[in-house]
Amino acid sequence: MMSGCRYTMQAHQCLRNLKSLKTCVPTFCIKRWSSATVPQITTHYTIHPRDKDKRWEGVSMERFAEEADVVVVGGGPAGLSAAIRLKQLAAESGKELRVCLVEKAAQIGAHTLSGACVESRALDELFPDWKERGAPLHTKVTGDKFGILTKKYRIPVPILPGLPMNNHGNYIIRLGHFVSWLGEQAEALGVEIYPGYAAAEVLFHEDGSVKGIATNDVGIQKDGSPKTTFERGLELHAKVTIFGEGCHGHLAKQLYKTFHLRENIEPQTYGIGLKELWLIDEKKWQPGLVEHTVGWPLDIHTYGGSFLYHLNEGEPLVALGFVVGLDYQNPYLNPFREFQRWKHHPTVSPTLEGGTRIAYGARALNEGGLQSLPKLTFPGGVLVGCSPGFLNVPKIKGTHTAMKSGMLAAESIFKQLTDENLQSSTQGLNVTEYEENLKKSWVWKELYSVRNIRPSCHSFLGLYGGMIYTGVFYWILRGMEPWTLKHKGLDSSQLKPAKDCTPIEYPKPDGKISFDLLSSVALSGTNHEHDQPAHLTLQDDSIPVNKNLAIYDGPEQRFCPAGVYEFIPLETGEGSRLQINAQNCVHCKTCDIKDPSQNINWVVPEGGGGPAYNGL
Repeated sequence: MMSGCRYTMQAHQCLRNLKSLKTCVPTFCIKRWSSATVPQITTHYTIHPRDKDKRWEGVSMERFAEEADVVVVGGGPAGLSAAIRLKQLAAESGKELRVCLVEKAAQIGAHTLSGACVESRALDELFPDWKERGAPLHTKVTGDKFGILTKKYRIPVPILPGLPMNNHGNYIIRLGHFVSWLGEQAEALGVEIYPGYAAAEVLFHEDGSVKGIATNDVGIQKDGSPKTTFERGLELHAKVTIFGEGCHGHLAKQLYKTFHLRENIEPQTYGIGLKELWLIDEKKWQPGLVEHTVGWPLDIHTYGGSFLYHLNEGEPLVALGFVVGLDYQNPYLNPFREFQRWKHHPTVSPTLEGGTRIAYGARALNEGGLQSLPKLTFPGGVLVGCSPGFLNVPKIKGTHTAMKSGMLAAESIFKQLTDENLQSSTQGLNVTEYEENLKKSWVWKELYSVRNIRPSCHSFLGLYGGMIYTGVFYWILRGMEPWTLKHKGLDSSQLKPAKDCTPIEYPKPDGKISFDLLSSVALSGTNHEHDQPAHLTLQDDSIPVNKNLAIYDGPEQRFCPAGVYEFIPLETGEGSRLQINAQNCVHCKTCDIKDPSQNINWVVPEGGGGPAYNGL
């Protein structure tokens, strides 16, 4: 595993010395490249087409195709709930329905990461007998705490009934285990599940409607040339394709542009969530206890907070994590190191002292809410779950809404597939009824009531302004205010130039409570075939040095929670170059979201690569 988040001390010192002069970093600190002379970083075919590469001459590009009624992209809560509901409806009506689901992880649930404190509402509807079926919901919430942290103290905040943070009746779970269980239920119903197959491309009919997807090719060398083992991906054609890729899906990005799905809505905004799993001293273990905090170590204008959940699964486990809004402004901010610093708070560290950290992971999450939801239907497909963004931000919960969106999509799709009187104007079915049904459901009502809480944090009072707003307009007025607040804009546009910001000095990890980045990534089980093109692609290889490093001091080396990006000195001793350690990638999508140049495009690696989370 390659060296992680560090940057050239020469460039860093220049920025600090020149901060008061408000000037750019000179060329003796950072060597600028023209697009013609920049060292090649990206070799992926999405940037360098194969039809212009002589090394691919004579290589067969024919793909085998399979036909299904419905194809589901993504084996998360939303995709699996959609597949399950389709097969339930088919069984109830005596219909034959072929449902195929592809998942990029080697095993169902291996890429799943969440807190997770969940509501069982959608599960109650999907499987009323889930307890008898052995669903892994073992820890009912027994206690609920919320507080504001200062550097040394914790100010308790009462959780009143009806507030979003009230977790009475919820369950603390290991979401990866729950998703694995959902996969077992889906297979029992006849869903064809293909783990280790990443959906790499959207296929279209001649009339422009979605035809299905193609899985990723395998057997390509790091330099982009074919290996002797090269194999073309598989095409899966369907009447309807359900896209449930999770937050910031790379196929959804294409669909937004192709079908103009994000017109007349607010930009999506995101957070980066980092999580660890610990075995702690049994004397400190309080099964069912849920704790959340805001405040230190973040400043008033940086959205974020923490969670600490005590699981009851036969051993003294706690899940803890930290979320930082990706609309932060200081390019020196490092979400991973903020997380490590938070663990040393006097009210947090006693729980961890003497314990053992056993897992680590990270994932971006949608925070835009209702006003950032795209159009959900288009000819040949629908969007479900965290792909469009059904997270209830103040609750920090999206599993129940994601599942329900998948179920509603399945019901609408099944009706159209089996209604002989319904005629489609396109080859791929346009299931507009799904969005109509969603707006009539409890999902829409829930998201509407909290729509203004996240953007209310943009006032001069910052996070505390959002808390005041929540108390007044959500708890007193029950979220029925007649206005809808707007977001600041794209997260990638919020960074200030490094010369206008103060570097953040983080304490060194002690190896007991706090840890370095690379030992953390090792706990994620992340692995990729090294000899393949980097799936973190750059539209222009010169931009990381010429713009990101020159203006923002290379923020990608800090916002990445896996040490994928690092600027290393050139052999000449003058300037730096970007190195992409793609094998470290935990598939969080933060780089694709926060890159101030919007030059990074995350695409799927070979199927089966990535983290191997065990119940995160």
